[in-house]
Amino acid sequence: MSRIKKTVVESKCRSGYHKKVIVIIEDLCPPFCHELWNCAYPLVYALQNGAILDYGNGKASAFDVKCPDGGRVTIHGILIMIKIQFTKINNKQLYLSG
Repeated sequence: MSRIKKTVVESKCRSGYHKKVIVIIEDLCPPFCHELWNCAYPLVYALQNGAILDYGNGKASAFDVKCPDGGRVTIHGILIMIKIQFTKINNKQLYLSG
């Protein structure tokens, strides 16, 4: 599955969850609060499945989301391309994502 790089752009989280860090989202349980995840999840899921999103005046494989608690946390997400390497084992073509 594709990976999404999440960068915390601004953080004034009352719960102390979000510091200014970069997190790579590879699964459905990233290390941030459920309120912000509920806002970001549809966009993460769409990007992981090949969508191109509206972004500003154009289209991109990226998004910006603000926390529903008054916009205290802002994150920027972007699709990270995965290099696929093909190999043959016993004359069967397999692939490994890296």
